Amino acid sequence: MSDLRVFKRYEKKYLLTKEQYEAFFMDYFDKLDPDEYPENLIQNIYYDTANYRLIRDSLDKPVYKEKLRLRCYNEIKHGEPAYLEIKKKYEGIVYKRREKIDVDKADAFVRGEGTEPGSQIGRELEYFAKYYGDLRPAMYLSYYRTAWVLKDDRSIRITFDTDLTYRTENVNLISGSYGAKLLPKGSVLMEIKCGDAYPLELVRLLEKYSIYPTSFSKYGLAYSKLALKAAVGAAEAAKVYAARRQVMYA
Repeated sequence: MSDLRVFKRYEKKYLLTKEQYEAFFMDYFDKLDPDEYPENLIQNIYYDTANYRLIRDSLDKPVYKEKLRLRCYNEIKHGEPAYLEIKKKYEGIVYKRREKIDVDKADAFVRGEGTEPGSQIGRELEYFAKYYGDLRPAMYLSYYRTAWVLKDDRSIRITFDTDLTYRTENVNLISGSYGAKLLPKGSVLMEIKCGDAYPLELVRLLEKYSIYPTSFSKYGLAYSKLALKAAVGAAEAAKVYAARRQVMYA
């Protein structure tokens, strides 16, 4: 993948049905060229505190929010480089600052036990980890991505993500993609990434197929599913406990 370490751009997300995706893509296909890296399995590890402070703060929709993740493209083996990345969002603009790191050394670095990477961005990553403290690999999340750029404006990038998968056990990149599915079968998450306004033809096509932007966080949705499952589990446990007490003291 590209060694570009700093990103600044607008990113908008759209959740599409299979039918919307197929219609939109066929209608706009002749305006697109494959991206430099057109197809990838993207694997991520999100770091968070034991009480999920980072994602809980993010779900409150503040003006400024940030995450820390480790990312690789396709399969990865021990000793190979991954990207440790801070993703920030302020007033709708996404900023990413990332640095390569040995996949086996990332967790230790986040815990404050490692010494690499030693660049300016590395120092920012180190400060981030120290600021929040007690960060751990909280969730694995992967998806298959196809990526395209506009022929007439290659600064505009459109990606389509499918088969979003997450887990909270065995949270590492080496083990590969497996876990629970985040979205219903056939769903496609489209992202449009640009530095400025959309071309008018793209705007009209989005309107034609009733495709509207949505506030969507992959990590946020996965966390919400886990929180709901825990809440339902606690509620069911309370019901069982209450029923047992009724039997005991009847």
